[in-house]
Amino acid sequence: MGDEAVEYPIRTDADILTVRQAGRELARELGFSGSDVIIVATAISELARNIVVYARRGEILLAKLERGGRAGLEVTARDRGPGIPDIALAMQDGFSTSNSLGLGLPGTRRLMDEFEIESQVGLGTTVVCRKWLR
Repeated sequence: MGDEAVEYPIRTDADILTVRQAGRELARELGFSGSDVIIVATAISELARNIVVYARRGEILLAKLERGGRAGLEVTARDRGPGIPDIALAMQDGFSTSNSLGLGLPGTRRLMDEFEIESQVGLGTTVVCRKWLR
């Protein structure tokens, strides 16, 4: 986890826009290029939308990273929603339980450099992903 994580509550579509903008600003501040800023913002949007659609409430934490002389950004999405019964299935392209055309978890995993997911049915889901400066 980064040194100074900032937590954003996620409950509504307005919260998705707020955290997406905060992620965009943090990525720029860290020196990410235009396309990587868009990638980070898109990943944040997808994770926040999943919270609103499936869990109704949760939070996204954004943190600066420094590891081995590399700078990066860490996004943690947490909820106490229904959980994901089959993570392997949820990580397949095209899988959706909400008939969405979003990138979903597989797309988010492809966008980011590192991706971890933990989920327990009835307890919720946590996704941690990182993007490193090139």
